Amino acid sequence: MDNRNDRERARLTLDASRIAAVHTYLALATFFTALSLGCLLHYKKIVKNGVAGYPEEWFPSVSATIGDWYPERNVFQIMIALNSGPRFALVFLQYYLTRSVNSSLPTVVFIFGIIRTLSCGGWVYITSSDDHDAHDVLMITYIVCNLPWMVGGIACTPMANIQARKQRQRVCAAFFLSMIPMIYFFIQHKVYRVPGAYTRYSFFEWGLIILDIMYDSVTELDFKAAKLQISLGSSFDGQSEMDKIYTSAPMAETPSEKNALAVTAEPAEKLTGELSDTTAPEPKRLQSLLPTQWRSAAMFLSDVYLSYLFWSIYTSLAPTLFYFSVWELGIAGHELALLSVLAPCLLGISPFLAWARSHEGKMTLHVLSFIGLAAYALPSPLLRLFAVSFANMALSIRQAVDWADGDRAWYNGILTGLGLMLSSLSKLANHSNNPVWPFVHGPSGGYNKTGILLGLLSLYEVHTRTKDTQHAVQSKTTPTSVLPSQTWLPQSIALGGLLFTLHQLLADSSTLVAWSWTGYPIKGPIPNVHGYRTLLAQGGGLLLPVLLPHAGFLTHPAWFLYGAASAYVTYSYKDWLGYSGGVHLALFLMSVIPHVIRNASMTGRVGRTYFTAWLVVCLFDLANVWTVAYAFVPGGVYLRERTDLVLAAQMAVLGLAFNWSGRQLPSFSVSLPGPPDSGSYVNKLLAMLAAASILVAFYQIPSSSPVPYRPGPRIVRAGIWTVHFGIDNEGRDSQRRMRDLIRDMELDVVGLLETDLHRIVFGNRDLTRVVAEDLGYYVDLGPGPNQHTWGVVLLSKFPIINSTHHLLPSPYGELAPAIEAVLDIYGTPVTVVVAHNGQEETPLDRELQSTELARIMAKSYPQPVIFLGYVVTRPGAKRPNPYEILVSEGKMHDIDSLDFDRWCEYILYRGLYRTAYARVSRSTITDTELQIGQFVVPKYGHGVTDDSEPARYLRSWKENLPEEHWFPMEYYGNEKEGGVRGHFYHVFNTPLYYRLPEGAIV
Repeated sequence: MDNRNDRERARLTLDASRIAAVHTYLALATFFTALSLGCLLHYKKIVKNGVAGYPEEWFPSVSATIGDWYPERNVFQIMIALNSGPRFALVFLQYYLTRSVNSSLPTVVFIFGIIRTLSCGGWVYITSSDDHDAHDVLMITYIVCNLPWMVGGIACTPMANIQARKQRQRVCAAFFLSMIPMIYFFIQHKVYRVPGAYTRYSFFEWGLIILDIMYDSVTELDFKAAKLQISLGSSFDGQSEMDKIYTSAPMAETPSEKNALAVTAEPAEKLTGELSDTTAPEPKRLQSLLPTQWRSAAMFLSDVYLSYLFWSIYTSLAPTLFYFSVWELGIAGHELALLSVLAPCLLGISPFLAWARSHEGKMTLHVLSFIGLAAYALPSPLLRLFAVSFANMALSIRQAVDWADGDRAWYNGILTGLGLMLSSLSKLANHSNNPVWPFVHGPSGGYNKTGILLGLLSLYEVHTRTKDTQHAVQSKTTPTSVLPSQTWLPQSIALGGLLFTLHQLLADSSTLVAWSWTGYPIKGPIPNVHGYRTLLAQGGGLLLPVLLPHAGFLTHPAWFLYGAASAYVTYSYKDWLGYSGGVHLALFLMSVIPHVIRNASMTGRVGRTYFTAWLVVCLFDLANVWTVAYAFVPGGVYLRERTDLVLAAQMAVLGLAFNWSGRQLPSFSVSLPGPPDSGSYVNKLLAMLAAASILVAFYQIPSSSPVPYRPGPRIVRAGIWTVHFGIDNEGRDSQRRMRDLIRDMELDVVGLLETDLHRIVFGNRDLTRVVAEDLGYYVDLGPGPNQHTWGVVLLSKFPIINSTHHLLPSPYGELAPAIEAVLDIYGTPVTVVVAHNGQEETPLDRELQSTELARIMAKSYPQPVIFLGYVVTRPGAKRPNPYEILVSEGKMHDIDSLDFDRWCEYILYRGLYRTAYARVSRSTITDTELQIGQFVVPKYGHGVTDDSEPARYLRSWKENLPEEHWFPMEYYGNEKEGGVRGHFYHVFNTPLYYRLPEGAIV
């Protein structure tokens, strides 16, 4: 008996929460001791950096504080070593507390916790002054591991421990949101070398340290709730070795924790029916203010608007990241952001899936996705990319959970189609820009604050739904039936193909019109006029599964063949016939959305199904870009100009969703389990969207024909500008900035290069909308997106008699486009050629392309011609360089052969009198200047009286010419002062002027 008592007395029992408290206080003391010592002993040294010192920089960074000077570095390392024991203990104890035979998530969190702790020791003991690269790699590893550590920790927190869960969510959100301004100020310091930026960066860096410690401190609440104890010493009974160390008897027996474990252990398919019980109660005030019918309508509109935001945020991802690819003219590394939509792979973890399906989880994911909307306020393209990528991670998870939500999947399919239509309509009404895109802000035509406000109202409505109203929106039953497990792969591939095709062809109402456009005289639909017909077809397609939900023909192979035939006509034909195929294709695609989404939801494999679907989307995105960007990517040659193969693959994978075997498919409910009268709401909204699209289209039809700026003196101003796909140097849409300069320069004819934006990576936009509608121009878009070029555009104040689109010879490099148009300029037919030649890496391509352009211009000799092109050659360069080919064989004159400071943009002319030549700096709109040639058209029936070189180079001061020949005076200046909005006359610092030769008849 005495021996037994001695053993009991030798045993030491300690509350685990004490370890968590020790860790928190010791960690805070460690960092703040180093900060205090550093400020006392080496203040001016630790605030100094490579850009500035005190007083511009007045607060030290973490790295400088803990790693540069004695004794603070040594004191910090000793104290952090003391803290390593409690740190590892927290990781092991948290794993012990949350481990489960039914879930691998605690093990995953545990592994990342160990890696996180080791990498912390790495960047602490290997400072930036020791090895900068190793320090940075370990620091980045630590931050990356924080994501699964924190998010996984939230998912593993027992449902009963509400306070701990909320604290973890708040700290986690604050941690990752703080990284956005921190990265911004780091870029200001590192890239732009702004004095004082590193001090601001340091505040957020220290904030992350504190938030990191505060997140780990929440384990104290877990340990207290579980009454977890650590026992050291001998035990008098026959306990196992693990029981000698850890005892947590009360934890296992509490009913609340049993329930939490039961939820974790339940199959994913059974969780749907119990989640509505966790719905937050609706405030009584809101219930009293909204009658039942109004609340029902509000529920439906909130669902539709959130679907609209899904398409808005998702379609902004590719343009936001491709900004970097354009500047690199190759793979820049930022393309990895495209993989952010693969986040649904986390849904394969049962506890995470349970959390994501809960009311709380859905609301959290919604809020995180709104970061993509708020990204518009960030000034840096890189910061916006980070924000949009993170938003798409949350968005893709939330959308996958919605699509997989049992019988509600049919309703969510209808919402997906409605959101896509609303997104397309908003672009039709806003010059082809989605008004809530993060790269479109107020000055460029965005309505970001309004979009966020409506989103918050919609989110509040979802949050305040009662159990009764939630029952109407979310099915409380498991799916009526589940497809055989082996069908998850084809159904997920089909869903991926559908999502990509909807994005590629229907994200903008004028994309299918651009596919069929052939120029003047007009023989088909007009992009900015007839886009509403695409929306009408989309509405008709979505109406089919609403009115005929049980119609088997929507899954019959014959219906698929109808869609495939429509795709063939769309690709193979032009003008009205080609567009009619596109209209039928739009109807087909919209009609199958509910079925495809429903089929994918019935596989019972949430994580793998939606991960695979988004992976298919990513692969198609890359394949679609490679068809035109083959010159800049490894292996691009295999998809060079093969949109036909990509389109065939799209339709083939979509065919997997159809019933080819003729077997009886599992029955399921196709009623809309949304708000009461949701079917009626769908019909009414489709009718409203159709009417709105027609009204918007007719409102945008110009009321009068374009008029040239100077018809009296018969002056023509023609400009050439490479506009870099309508994205300026700050990563914003540049249409309005382009419009302002074109308006001020009073250009009658404009050639714009790099303009084919009807691609996913450019947002499916029309670069001509703002300029053409606000200033009044006839528009001719170059070869369409199915012709594999970067596109050219001709804007003209004069009627376009006819135009021809050319694909210039390009055996090795990128396919070069050109427009040959005949304009009626003051009664005289004048040929205008706008072209974009290949790069210097492919000299044979440039030679062949120049020879073809010379032939086009020479065939109309001696009729007047204006050439506006991107040529890539030195002025005066001999064959086989393009310059001599174009000038000599094309029978053309250079705008000014003595201007040797040119490389890519050239203006050539024939049969006209040139009176001025200007070069205007680009500001930050693009990477090339605007070149302008001013000409006078000879009187009708007369030609140029003296075409000799001396007659053409009669230089003059502007004061010796009539004032209508002058360019705007406001643009005189330089980069530091003068000019307008960053534009000014450069190279010569003034326009060059020329007199008319004696005897000119004008």
